[in-house]
Amino acid sequence: MSKKKVRVGNIVLGGEKIYIQSMLNVPAEDIAGSVAQAQALENAGCEIIRAAVPRVEDAALITTLKKAVNVPIVADIHFDYKIALACVEAGVDKIRINPGNIGSAEKVRAVADACRERGIPIRIGVNSGSLEKELLSKYGSPTPEALTESALRHVGLLNDCGFDDIVISIKSSNVKLMIAAYRLLASRVDYPLHLGVTEAGTEKMGILKSAVGIGSLLCDGIGDTIRVSLTADPVKEVGAARDILRACGMGGGAEIVSCPTCGRTKIDLIPLAEQVEKLLEDVDIPIKVAVMGCAVNGPGEAREADIGIAGGCGEGIIFRKGEILRKVPENMLLDELKKEIDLIQKGR
Repeated sequence: MSKKKVRVGNIVLGGEKIYIQSMLNVPAEDIAGSVAQAQALENAGCEIIRAAVPRVEDAALITTLKKAVNVPIVADIHFDYKIALACVEAGVDKIRINPGNIGSAEKVRAVADACRERGIPIRIGVNSGSLEKELLSKYGSPTPEALTESALRHVGLLNDCGFDDIVISIKSSNVKLMIAAYRLLASRVDYPLHLGVTEAGTEKMGILKSAVGIGSLLCDGIGDTIRVSLTADPVKEVGAARDILRACGMGGGAEIVSCPTCGRTKIDLIPLAEQVEKLLEDVDIPIKVAVMGCAVNGPGEAREADIGIAGGCGEGIIFRKGEILRKVPENMLLDELKKEIDLIQKGR
């Protein structure tokens, strides 16, 4: 089905681009700390920033963030519809709520009307850990069907108010459940979807779970924004999200391809590959760079690489699309590779 387009500040969800999101973990009352973290996230490549707004007076944070960064700001709100209204007045770009937990139909309508008047979308956030009791009773556990029904209920509440600028997330800390739920939901709605494995864990396991969950769905063509939830510095979430997009062939920047080494390897490949990976961090064009340990097999196995190096026995080769450009001393491989990448960046 065709995807509904939803504008969030200066970006539009529902197209080909997948946007990276993260969330501030500084208390809302710490304005200076929140601003510093938001700027660090923007500098790292974060494209949407969410902030928890637990009290009405904390809506002042939204105004300050809007002045401090150039990416859309999302207010995360629970239970009190007045906080949502205050954030709308503060100029927020998107509201994240569950319409079912902010009170009566009149309160839901008040939020929907305020958002409609300002052109502000609403993200419905369903979480397997806070599913409605009646749905747990009906399905016995947070099944994909239960999560999807919950999301559709919340959509219905907004639709009853004549509101349709909706984004949906349907998260779980269980990767298989998360994948199945999003697949079911995607077959039922045309709204943009925000992907994430909630409470994924610390950096190591959280990245792995997010890569499996988010990556599987992206490869299915599902998802419009992503967040890698880590018990870590949010800046690390952005880096992990970029890596997941690259791994799925959807992100900008350079991709490294390197062989796992074997008994034929005659070059100290592991530190060389790490140096190349470091070199590519600042490359923002979509190129594939190969680092291979065998000059015989390297160009063939990495034929699709835009540029690559392979080495052994004191010397190496520079190759492009499987064609050898030249031989160089082993200690010059990194410098020569950098020269070639610079040429590619300049369009030559």
